Amino acid sequence: MLSYPQIDPVLIAIGPLKIHWYGLMYLIGFAAVWVLGQKRAQLPWSPIKPSAIEDLVTFGAMGVILGGRVGYILFYNFSEFISDPTILFKIWQGGMSFHGGMLGVFVAMWFFGKKQGCTMMQLTDIIAPLAPIGLGAGRIGNFINSELWGRPTDVPWAMVFPNGGPLARHPSQLYEAFLEGVLLFIIMRVYTNKPRPTMGPTGLALFCYGCFRFFVEFYRMPDVQLGYLALDWLTMGQALSTPMIIIGAAMFMWAHKKAA
Repeated sequence: MLSYPQIDPVLIAIGPLKIHWYGLMYLIGFAAVWVLGQKRAQLPWSPIKPSAIEDLVTFGAMGVILGGRVGYILFYNFSEFISDPTILFKIWQGGMSFHGGMLGVFVAMWFFGKKQGCTMMQLTDIIAPLAPIGLGAGRIGNFINSELWGRPTDVPWAMVFPNGGPLARHPSQLYEAFLEGVLLFIIMRVYTNKPRPTMGPTGLALFCYGCFRFFVEFYRMPDVQLGYLALDWLTMGQALSTPMIIIGAAMFMWAHKKAA
């Protein structure tokens, strides 16, 4: 069993002002899209100019934050929302959903595409190869916060999390950081090294993330307020990832079929 590193979730505290590691991870993700997006926007097949990347990041950040919060409430805490709708605004209590944030980004890119005179998919194709950096950083933030830990296990790398009781558990946040962050970034970087048909990068990212998330959910504890949805193993994360896998695969194959 490995020892869980005791890292203070608060990076810097200046009086009442506190900067958390988790918030810093969001900034890392947005900064990565801004910096690397500038380079991608310089490519001949880019639908937008480098000067538009700053606005793209702004729209994308709004989509991630608003969509992530609304998605968490609707997917994971809807019953409490019905009894107390104000929890939607109690962001200090935590609660963000990747799937909600993803949908928020699609909506944001639809609006931004109207402004730029290009399609939503052309913009999400720019973001798709860069998003894994933020995804991986976010999972590291979950690990530092001692949240979203895994199921009890006796593997040599198991850890006892401060908020997870006395049992040793899978460090599922690190599994996700590797799969959704490192491995997905490599896959997308290799695939997008040359021009690809519109919708291809977005479809591949959806498919790969959905597969990785579905797999890791077997090692991650289900949300306590939901438990297993069916069959004593199906979690909300898997239920939400299944359409991603199907739609992502269909988009990828359709994009290449049209190109052919």
